[in-house]
Amino acid sequence: MSEPLSNLIGEVIHCADSEQKSANVSVLLAQSDESETALLLESLPIDDRLALWENLPVSKKLDVLIEMRSDPREVLIEATSNEEWDSIFTDIDAEDLLELADSLSGELTERAYAAMDKVQRMHFAQANTYEEEQIGHWVTHDFLVLPLNAKVRDANRLLRREIPRHTDLIFLVNRSGQFSEAVEVGQIHAQPEHIPLVDLSLDDLPVVSASQSCIEAAIAVQTSEYGALPVLDEQAKLVGRVDVTTAAELTHEHYERQLMATAGMDEDEDLFSPVRKSAKGRAIWLGINLLTAFLASAFIGLFEATLQQVVALAVLMPVVASMGGIAGSQTLTLVIRGLALNQVSGANMRALLVKELKVGGLNGVIWAVIIGLVAMMWFQQPWLGAVIGIAILVNIVAAALSGVLVPVVLEKFNIDPALSGSVILTTVTDIVGFVAFLGLGTALLL
Repeated sequence: MSEPLSNLIGEVIHCADSEQKSANVSVLLAQSDESETALLLESLPIDDRLALWENLPVSKKLDVLIEMRSDPREVLIEATSNEEWDSIFTDIDAEDLLELADSLSGELTERAYAAMDKVQRMHFAQANTYEEEQIGHWVTHDFLVLPLNAKVRDANRLLRREIPRHTDLIFLVNRSGQFSEAVEVGQIHAQPEHIPLVDLSLDDLPVVSASQSCIEAAIAVQTSEYGALPVLDEQAKLVGRVDVTTAAELTHEHYERQLMATAGMDEDEDLFSPVRKSAKGRAIWLGINLLTAFLASAFIGLFEATLQQVVALAVLMPVVASMGGIAGSQTLTLVIRGLALNQVSGANMRALLVKELKVGGLNGVIWAVIIGLVAMMWFQQPWLGAVIGIAILVNIVAAALSGVLVPVVLEKFNIDPALSGSVILTTVTDIVGFVAFLGLGTALLL
């Protein structure tokens, strides 16, 4: 698909001549691969999306659905006739069905399962013994494997077949199917055919546990020197592998999920989902934020008499809250990333906390002086400059402390810190900032 996406969207939507539009769409679909078609479909309003889906060859529909996010593809699934599904499911395998399972009804899942052969059904059943967050649910089964007693001649025979993508290793298993060794494909060439493969095996190959989280497994693959790593179950049996392409997709999905979660949204949300559905999903998050706002307002209400006496305090309150919120979000983002990469643990928690408190203290002092001087010159009241300066310092240090502790505590309770961390942090910095600022102001006035 050579044209920019924005041009293609306009061509599909704004072409008034229906015959010309149909011809353009046919050319467009012929030139695009599955991922490009999926992105285009996600970018179109529902009516245009459905029209484009109808023009899509049946042979491409399964691959396109797999590439799409779950919300936008559900619209297409609902619009597809029952008769067409048998053709769509013709070449489906276990990995395809796992990708689509959340979007398919029970009836369609059964039809897809029935279309698979015995081996693919076994792979599908095995994958479903693991949770969606575990890498065992998403392994691929297209890898090269030989018995432990195989020789170079066996490897050469195997390499004459079609080789899966990112294949730089041959896995060796014992009679029980347990992973034992791995041999680099590049080490096999030019070796005598009678040499046992175990003599050429790697000394230290990282392996992935099937129960590991997807992001942990993805990072392990991306930081290794290999195109794919073996995935083993609790009995060390080889259940599949994770290659670098899958690892990149899992990493992208993980961070996209975190990004969307900061706004209380799902990474699968459709750009053109029905208004009622979108409003319902966002209303919950707005309600949560409203409750935290009322909580902060309640603390402000404790100082109502002071605010009536000194209007300047009300004018400067947003400055205190804003500085604490920004400082806290910087620390929060850093720690959430560290948790995702397994860089934060009990061993380095103290050092991280001390470092962030020092950063908060330094920034707090600098900005306390600057903002204090500005407030003093603005309102011609030296005591006001001192009050806001101290409040800024206290709030930035509190923000640094919260930015470290909040995500760590949420993680321990198995709550996604990317989803809830920002709300809790904002509430903490608002309350601490308001209480410090208005409390000091009240103490000086009294």
